[in-house]
Amino acid sequence: MFVKIALVLSLMIGSVILKAQETIPFRLTKHNNIIVKTLVNDKDSLHLMFQIAMEDASISPERTRKADNIFFKDEISNGNTVKIGNKNYKNIRFFDNEFTGHEADGKIGTGIFKDKIFKIDYDQNKFVIYNQLPDLKDYQPLPLSVENGQFYIVADNIIDGKPYQANFLLQSGYSGGLLYSNEFADGKELDKNLKITGEKVMKNSAGQSITTKQGILPSLKLGNIILKDVTAGFFTGELKTQHKNYFAADVMKRFNWIFDADRKMVYIKPSKYLDAPYYKIN
Repeated sequence: MFVKIALVLSLMIGSVILKAQETIPFRLTKHNNIIVKTLVNDKDSLHLMFQIAMEDASISPERTRKADNIFFKDEISNGNTVKIGNKNYKNIRFFDNEFTGHEADGKIGTGIFKDKIFKIDYDQNKFVIYNQLPDLKDYQPLPLSVENGQFYIVADNIIDGKPYQANFLLQSGYSGGLLYSNEFADGKELDKNLKITGEKVMKNSAGQSITTKQGILPSLKLGNIILKDVTAGFFTGELKTQHKNYFAADVMKRFNWIFDADRKMVYIKPSKYLDAPYYKIN
């Protein structure tokens, strides 16, 4: 009897250890940016925007809170500690003078989740860090590719009734929905094939012009999930500076995401924001 009880307890404790997890609360702004409260080097209380498209951290020149205890050499600061909740993250590198999203003093990237399974839970406004993959019921897998620490997924863009695959960089710092590269926008003639809802013309000091246009993509298919009438931006004009397609914050928040430790797969499930109104870029 005692042996049986001991065995049951052992299995229960083992299960708890395997499923042990940490959570990091965050705040989602009206601009779709994720804000995490941090304490840097035990002294500087900073609100940092989570940027999935970077591994390190940075400080903005437009910050509202002091960062007097991050010491830079050539705009780089190594060996910092970042405390989030009760967890300390060591050897965090900060870059200086990088602009960030609304309501943030800087950015923090995926380095705090290095070699860990992590979840972005938009339903509960929290990150969850796991020792092993959790229950994936209702989630679907997508291949994930990584280049220079940045995460990419593939999705089908339905244009004029035809699907066109595109490789998207996950980009949680851009508040809008999709942002297309010049190559994709020109090749698929988005200026003609999307319903245009707005545009803005800018010129640089050399007189070269760039036009930012906002349009509506009829459908975006991610796995077997279809988003309708997705806001999509792109550029036209003489300057060709947009080299990547962005899967940005307004579409990211429509799913909960679980990234495996090897960064080869990501698992997605619709969040409570799946059918929310789309963010309007001013």
